Amino acid sequence: MNVEKIREDFPILGEGIIYMDSAATSLTPEPVVASVLSYYRDYNANVERGVHRLSQVASHLYEEAHIKVADFINAKEEEIVFTKNTTEGINLVASGLGWERKDKIVTSIVEHHSNFMPWLRVKKRFGVALEIIKPNNGVLRLEDFEKVIDDRTKLVAITHVSNVLGSITPIKEMAKICEDNNALLLVDGAQSVPHLSVDVKELGCDFLAFAGHKMLGPTGTGVLFMRTPLLEKIEPLAIGGGTMDDVSLEDYKLKETYERFEAGTPNIADGIGLGVAVEYLEKIGMDDIRKHEGKLTKKLVLGLEEIENVEVYHPYIERIGVISFNIKRLNPHDVALMLDEVSNIMVRSGHHCCMPLMKELGVVGTVRASLYLYNTEEEIETLLGTVEEIARSSV
Repeated sequence: MNVEKIREDFPILGEGIIYMDSAATSLTPEPVVASVLSYYRDYNANVERGVHRLSQVASHLYEEAHIKVADFINAKEEEIVFTKNTTEGINLVASGLGWERKDKIVTSIVEHHSNFMPWLRVKKRFGVALEIIKPNNGVLRLEDFEKVIDDRTKLVAITHVSNVLGSITPIKEMAKICEDNNALLLVDGAQSVPHLSVDVKELGCDFLAFAGHKMLGPTGTGVLFMRTPLLEKIEPLAIGGGTMDDVSLEDYKLKETYERFEAGTPNIADGIGLGVAVEYLEKIGMDDIRKHEGKLTKKLVLGLEEIENVEVYHPYIERIGVISFNIKRLNPHDVALMLDEVSNIMVRSGHHCCMPLMKELGVVGTVRASLYLYNTEEEIETLLGTVEEIARSSV
């Protein structure tokens, strides 16, 4: 994996920027940008609406993007619904499942608000039970889920990778527990799909939601995978143009594939761009990306742990390159600003849309450095050196 060659596709890095906020939004490589521009310049037309050549080209490439994403996670084309982000995908499931008071949902305190608030709302609206599992030293334990998942459980909604702690949830084992209790499993893959080789058949999940803008794709793109038998059981968020097979004055019949969930004119250019982003990742190789990030992550975590007055949340275990830390006596926002001003390092600070977890950790927020394929060991050394300098000046 030639990191220096990869970095040439991200012009912003040539301006002295050290970008370590990929868990929020990754940078976008030139081939993806070019594909979006090509749509508007060369074949700007609506999809699945016209027989003229421009519409045919746009439709083919938009459909092809679904196939690329499906292949990327080992799913079927009809199981891939394009959304605007992970949040929309999760809400689509939350609003479309059909709930009864006897139902139960199981989730965790580690969740991003997007995989927590929808279930709180379902609880408030329909009176379902909501079980919330707490981690043990940052790790979600299977035995804690086994205690609460039962034949009343309709859905387990869990993150594959924590966007605060970087810890990886054992989804395959979780899926077995769900299967034994006839419960559905929804996985928030926003932080896993960009960094790990994800195979939905191996995972055994029923739903997988993730975002294009965290995996080198354009903003405003996301994906919801739904196992084929569930396509007709989930009520779409919206219906209208493009979703139907037939309409009469009395009734309508929705399409049987992903199109039933993509009402109206979709985000065509960026959907095509997402397909190109998937190609880009596949060309490099997800296993090579994982190895590269793992090396950087170990260096960063161990380096931070050696700096006095720095607290790292979650020690080095099976994880991805999302590292949260604080410098004692300093507000995380102040630290983030200093990292930018002193060394051009871009990191996230705050509660990371995980307020329940922050309250559990007893902090108002953290500094979060998140790594990706374009980061280097030299950048890690710069971050560690700057953090040490800031920590020393805070005494």
